[in-house]
Amino acid sequence: MHTNKPIELNGQAIADGKFPLVCTPLVGRTLDQLRGELAVVLPKQPDVLEWRVDYFDAIGDTDAVIAAARAIKQAAGNRPLLFTRRSTREGGEKILLDEDQVIAMYTAVCESKSIDLIDYEMASGTANIARVRAAAKANHIELVLSFHNFSETPGLEALVARFLSAERLGADVAKVAVMPRDIDDVLTLLTATREASKKLRIPLISMSMGPYGAMTRLFGWTFGSALTFAVGASSSAPGQVPIEDLNTALAILQRSMDGQQALRAPASALR
Repeated sequence: MHTNKPIELNGQAIADGKFPLVCTPLVGRTLDQLRGELAVVLPKQPDVLEWRVDYFDAIGDTDAVIAAARAIKQAAGNRPLLFTRRSTREGGEKILLDEDQVIAMYTAVCESKSIDLIDYEMASGTANIARVRAAAKANHIELVLSFHNFSETPGLEALVARFLSAERLGADVAKVAVMPRDIDDVLTLLTATREASKKLRIPLISMSMGPYGAMTRLFGWTFGSALTFAVGASSSAPGQVPIEDLNTALAILQRSMDGQQALRAPASALR
């Protein structure tokens, strides 16, 4: 069964359906720092940019947030921009906004149409998710519903349930990231990715974090993960690898897998 589902914007697959997409985070605390990151990252040709706004010192000033988003978008050109506030409970920076203020910021940023995708955490509750989903849908922004566990890797059934919950809650993309304690945990995450990719109608993103999980960033796509994160200038999560190393690994794996598929093809297909 073909389970690879590319991430789309307005019905069109990003980067002509490239699988997986490579996303680099931006974590500058000021607009000048963000511009400096962009100068380093953009020549490395990522497919998607993620702005981690929880790192932004002026996060409490919505006008400043929108201005920065527009500046990033202008510099990025055709590259989609994913807008993310990661909460402290899921590995993010401490901010002074409460959840209602975060949602108000999310709504304003969606209305500004300065972003293409927006990440919101499933743990925020169904009522808050509905508010963010409404703002995203009204402005043709793709909604990524995410779950992060920086302490452990839940069991297989629980992980699959997280993916399915994202779809049930109205996500356009489901994301799960967990911390492995050993290689067996990495295998659990990959198995859950494969199982969920067979059941979901939407694309998914998955990863194990930390040193053990680094391998999932290199070949999680073979299990169905549509996007992987790589370091362009600065890391936003443990286990991210430099984009140059990731691209090299992806090229080797894809070339090898394409070669194996050609060897298995019927003789008539090779003529």
